Amino acid sequence: MKTINVDIKDVLSTVSRDDINRLEGEGAEALDKVLNGTGAGSDFLGWVNLPTETTEALLDDIIACADQLRATCDTVVAIGIGGSYLGAKAVIEALSDSFAAYRPGVQGEPKVLFAGQNIGEDYLYELQDYLKDKRFGIIVISKSGTTTEPAIAFRLLKEQLESQLGIEEARKRIVAITDAQRGALRSLATEEGYKTFVIADNVGGRFSVLTPVGLLPIAVVGYDIRALIDGAAEMEKATSEANDQNPSFLYACTRNALYNAGKKTEILVNYNPKLHYFGEWWKQLYGESEGKDHKGIFPAAVDNSTDLHSMGQWIQDGERTIFETVVSVEEQKYDKLIPSDEANLDGLNYIAGKHIDEVNKMAELGTRIAHVDGGVPNILITLPALREKYLGQLIYFFEKACGISGYILGVNPFNQPGVEDYKRNMFALLAKPGYEKETEAIQARLK
Repeated sequence: MKTINVDIKDVLSTVSRDDINRLEGEGAEALDKVLNGTGAGSDFLGWVNLPTETTEALLDDIIACADQLRATCDTVVAIGIGGSYLGAKAVIEALSDSFAAYRPGVQGEPKVLFAGQNIGEDYLYELQDYLKDKRFGIIVISKSGTTTEPAIAFRLLKEQLESQLGIEEARKRIVAITDAQRGALRSLATEEGYKTFVIADNVGGRFSVLTPVGLLPIAVVGYDIRALIDGAAEMEKATSEANDQNPSFLYACTRNALYNAGKKTEILVNYNPKLHYFGEWWKQLYGESEGKDHKGIFPAAVDNSTDLHSMGQWIQDGERTIFETVVSVEEQKYDKLIPSDEANLDGLNYIAGKHIDEVNKMAELGTRIAHVDGGVPNILITLPALREKYLGQLIYFFEKACGISGYILGVNPFNQPGVEDYKRNMFALLAKPGYEKETEAIQARLK
């Protein structure tokens, strides 16, 4: 069975095997907390057995709903923020034609756009203008239905869809993914009769890509969500024991050993432009899970070789508080050779006849060697190909490692108390009902 692989040999000039092994006891305790729900945040561990517990009936329902949207829409807008959009965006971008957005639409193959992930006035105006002549549908994703960014987008797009189609027809093209019983969106969905899927109470947003939150938008584009879940299920089984054959365990212990050695920033590196949004998903997963109590590795990401021409200098010669985790994709979908040119004015004939990816792999290897020699330890994660099964493996690998790593660090990996601070200030500044005292206090500060 092909699977992802984790190689830590290029960290051993910074931390020794003994340094990593000394964390194995804490890592085993952390894994036990994840598997048995004995640690802080244990009420948010519904993702742990999710791949093997996902039923065929649920997958059938998601695919049937996706097929209905595919049959009636040329565009589907997925409304959500944070984990309610990043996972789906990451998988769709990784699997899609790089220029899909510029190609003419095909009947039965709707484009999936995203809204509710920002409060950009121009963005929303331009989105609504784009949708004026489109047969569009909406997937709205929110446990509460009152999160500001997606709530604004949904109010605008719901009104537009009802105006373009009429209320009855619009109801058929709106799908709500929300709480089973509570919240404004659940109440609205019940009242309006929207098709709904449930966000389980025990699955936090950043761990929700393998639930309907991520699976429905991915299925609407036409990708194989069964293969995605199968890959995650393989990794669920492969990460159940505390040893070096468990890639999540090895990665979690290694990155914490590096953190203890003063490596405070982790840079996720890819050499495939389709993985840009995977880096964005990973940043939320680790930033929101570990950045607490004035602790935590700062998660950053770069797209190489592009960013070698912008961030490469800093990574090579800047402050030595960083390490890299490189995601390398073994196989490419297409073949493309570099042609020979008789004039050879660009001096490239020395690589004529080689695959583009061979040159890319040498850029990757050369950069890893240079960075390690320059004092930047590297963890290498090899992905067999950009296919649904392997992306499912990679997603679950990082999720399990995140839980283990957070517990080794000594934080609750499954809450996000700091996220609420900006909301309180924003509501006070907007004079939201119920925030009168906060509004008075913050206005006094601004005088």
